[in-house]
Amino acid sequence: MPNAIEDRFGGSTTSTTMAGAASNVDFFGNCSSREDLNTTILVLECVADILQTTRQEQMELVARSAEVSRNLYVLYAAALVFFMQAGFAMLCAGAVRKKNLQNTMLKNLLDACGSSVAFYAVGYAFAFGDGSNPNGFIGTTNFFLMDVEDYTFWIYQYAFSAASATIVAGTLAERCKMGAYAYYTTIVSGFVYPVVVHVIWSNYGVLSPFKENPFLGAGVIDFAGSGVVHMTGGCIALIATWVLGPRRGRFHDEKTGEVLAKPKDIKGHNMGLQLLGTMILWFGWYGFNSGSALLLDTPHYQEVAGLCLVTTTLAAGVAGITVLLFNLIIMERIEGKAKYDLTLTMNGVLAGLAGITGGCGIVEPWAAVIIGFVAGILYLCSSKLLIVLRLDDAVDAIPVHLVGGMWGMLSVGLFASPLRLEKAYGHQNHVGFFHSIFSPFQTIDGTLLASQIVGICFIIGWCFVTMLPFFAILDYFGLFRSDVMDELRGLDNSFHGGLRGNGEDALAPEAMENLERRILKTVQRNRTDASRAPSGARGTYSKASGSVGIDDDDSLEYMSSELLTGHHDVEVPMK
Repeated sequence: MPNAIEDRFGGSTTSTTMAGAASNVDFFGNCSSREDLNTTILVLECVADILQTTRQEQMELVARSAEVSRNLYVLYAAALVFFMQAGFAMLCAGAVRKKNLQNTMLKNLLDACGSSVAFYAVGYAFAFGDGSNPNGFIGTTNFFLMDVEDYTFWIYQYAFSAASATIVAGTLAERCKMGAYAYYTTIVSGFVYPVVVHVIWSNYGVLSPFKENPFLGAGVIDFAGSGVVHMTGGCIALIATWVLGPRRGRFHDEKTGEVLAKPKDIKGHNMGLQLLGTMILWFGWYGFNSGSALLLDTPHYQEVAGLCLVTTTLAAGVAGITVLLFNLIIMERIEGKAKYDLTLTMNGVLAGLAGITGGCGIVEPWAAVIIGFVAGILYLCSSKLLIVLRLDDAVDAIPVHLVGGMWGMLSVGLFASPLRLEKAYGHQNHVGFFHSIFSPFQTIDGTLLASQIVGICFIIGWCFVTMLPFFAILDYFGLFRSDVMDELRGLDNSFHGGLRGNGEDALAPEAMENLERRILKTVQRNRTDASRAPSGARGTYSKASGSVGIDDDDSLEYMSSELLTGHHDVEVPMK
């Protein structure tokens, strides 16, 4: 029998190599050596069976390799998203005054630390713990990662929760107590944010597009988190600054308490750090958006991920240019002098990024250009509106994340492409409103747009219902805002051992001691009412740096009224 096979195939057996095998396998030799295969047909059938088995093994190997590659990229994307914490930190560092730098940096670090514990303990369970009896509002299983095997998915989602929590850090800079901020980080990462995730992103969420029977037949589509992450963080920032109030001197005269005709522009100490933070955030956003494509159950995830990178780049670039040029035109018309504003341009870029996040994988590149343009305009208008409403946002997080995220949700309902929806979600039941109008194959359909509006209302309503009472309670018990003297003195001076370095705000230790003695003498010399100026009142004040401190609580009211009305003017030697 072997002779017949050899004659049939040119006098030699054929050797075939399996992909991934360690050695060559002689299929014909193996089959022809079997005694039960005594005909050419049986031998060829044997060879065909082996080849079929080999092909299946090869396909399984390819599938496993693809799964490993996908998981590795998700881990890389998670690292990029976590690296955005450094971007937020640098942005905040540059936007605050030097006397509050350490305090602001510690709060950014607490976001990463607090979120890790809260999301591990309960946050992930509330977000994705469906269990045997799932509901559309909150998860009920997988607390402390019990029965969780996909750690890749967990670390990616943790990075998202930390990003949402840290949005508020810059808004409350220079006046929020450290303890209050720690409480806030825990409750947002452990409860408020996870509920939004469950409702919109889990397989059983009441508004989720992944649900078997999605809301309005479409669900709320938020591809990478314009609403879930950015709107949630931005809305909480709005509530927090509303309750906390503005920084001292921002909208009111510190001496008279009267409203300033023109709000004081409190500038940050380092524009370079702000730009560095912006570029780090832009870089991290590539993992933020494209990583979400790899979590979809679609064979087109590579194409979708590539589209995410393109649309993200276009929206950010167009938004930045839009803000720069429109503000230039406005300033030239109002002040008669052109002004190229770097701070507004940086925030415009971030607004464009927040705006494209919701639809980065399901809109066409031309739509990303429009989304970026509108995001830039909305940022400019909402930033000015905050000043009119006298809401103090040190880094403009509210216009960037709340307004930008809201526009991102709406843009999905307007620009979602039938082709992109098919590749990302496997259907095109309801497409973007503009596509339904201009496509000859679609009827006018506003279902997806309506669903997105419902999603926006849910996020805003949930944040107000949970966080407004939380911040109000903190404020009522005096746990939210720093004392007036600590704020004027600088939170670094009050709580972090003083300023680091030889900056212009730094006070020499001997100057502080000398100043304390002089203030004590001044207060005692001018004390006319014992109830107003208690015995033994002690304090420090620096007109040059705005640093004020007291040594006992009874002195606070008296020292505040005297110092803030300018009754004591003490020159302080600086470093």
